[in-house]
Amino acid sequence: MSYDADTIIRTRHLAKAFPLYADQREWLKQAMFGNFKTFSKSFWALRDIDLEVRRGDSVGILGRNGCGKTTLLQIICGMTRATKGEVWVKGRVAPVLALGATFDQESTGRQNVLIAGAVMGLKRAEVMAKFDSIAEFAGIGAFMNQPLKHYSTGMRTRLAFAICAHVEADILIVDEALSVGDVAFQRKCLDWIDSFKKTGTLLFVSHAMDQVRRLCDRTVWIDKGRIREQGDPHQVIRSYLQAIRSERDDVRRFSSSEQ
Repeated sequence: MSYDADTIIRTRHLAKAFPLYADQREWLKQAMFGNFKTFSKSFWALRDIDLEVRRGDSVGILGRNGCGKTTLLQIICGMTRATKGEVWVKGRVAPVLALGATFDQESTGRQNVLIAGAVMGLKRAEVMAKFDSIAEFAGIGAFMNQPLKHYSTGMRTRLAFAICAHVEADILIVDEALSVGDVAFQRKCLDWIDSFKKTGTLLFVSHAMDQVRRLCDRTVWIDKGRIREQGDPHQVIRSYLQAIRSERDDVRRFSSSEQ
């Protein structure tokens, strides 16, 4: 895949399918006899996605629940692999919710900071040098020394965002992370993202249109696994909101289908 020096993310004909089973018996048949026959149908979460993000871009990603937004980000983060197509990413990625989803629930917040730092390429000494600042940003007090299984969703998100804010990433990926935080923490994160944008690249998924308008200079609208529109945030948001009001939310979009 060819690219220029300013391209930091590029996908070509990207597609992702997940297997759907009629019931658990079909799943067991697949596990036992999958080398001979397929017992599932395919749900295509993404279909033929062509996307290019340049260094310094701030890209908002819009779409209804289940349209493929999170799947796209998971592929860019390396959490899952595409079924078809190509993806190319240059630089260190800090994925807020993806990081939070991989936390060890039995380990303390402190231990998870060390683990996450190592996963994201930092040496232990680097993490320890940043630890006090991470703890202050997270603002969870004594819970830093408690197992994550005792954390609320908001507290886990606070910790994940605090870690991502300290790893000196090239690309920050925020997938609905701010929706579970309180107003004060949202304000802190938005201010930090404003500062990050001066040197970094942002992919931002949110249903909060005011946040997308504030943070993003380009917006991509994904509908039924495909890019329906992209461009100026105000125009794309206007089109998206009009569609939400006028187009029925058809449950059939969650059914298995051919690509």
